[in-house]
Amino acid sequence: MPHATSHDPVAICRTLSRARSATYLRAAAQDQAAAVDLYGWNARVSAALILPAHFAEVSVRNAVDDALSSVYGERWPWSDGFYRTLPAPGGRVYKPRDDLAANRARYGTTGKVVADLKFVFWQTMFTARHDGRLWSRNIVRSFPNAGQIDPKALRGRIYDDLEVVRRLRNRLAHHEPVFARDLADDLRRMLELVDLRCTATGVWLRDMEDVTALLRRRP
Repeated sequence: MPHATSHDPVAICRTLSRARSATYLRAAAQDQAAAVDLYGWNARVSAALILPAHFAEVSVRNAVDDALSSVYGERWPWSDGFYRTLPAPGGRVYKPRDDLAANRARYGTTGKVVADLKFVFWQTMFTARHDGRLWSRNIVRSFPNAGQIDPKALRGRIYDDLEVVRRLRNRLAHHEPVFARDLADDLRRMLELVDLRCTATGVWLRDMEDVTALLRRRP
């Protein structure tokens, strides 16, 4: 991926807007050319991070789907037994129960529901409330490369990694700066989530991802 030279950084900063450029100008000591270079690199690495984020989410949600199917059957979205295990908090916070209800009313197959549930739904599946019914017996089978780690510790580790990935994805979706993050750690977490599920997929992902190379070329 060649470096792109900014021929008119003043015009580019104007196009990006003063407010958006300000973060990069501060990081570049008010050097407009350096700020534009940093902005371009931030945009490129953000695009590259979408790939491992994609595989991490798909790997985890399919692992949860498998575990739920083993306990509640393949049509688990329509299982009242499972539905009642989901929290229904008050206020404006995310409600997994409402998310599931809306999607199972909209679609007729488990696959469609799985594809449309929010990322945070899958993260909330790794809270302690699901240990007894779901993870104490299924987490090692769902994530066969975890080794001898305690099921509760593994479940907590996955939850924490998903929280990091979720926050990163939100920044990527809104085109926010990510250059101040520890992006190498973000990438490591996403790769390891895939590795827990499938070694072959993890190797394939490493062959495809561009984040590692971009991190070496940060301006």
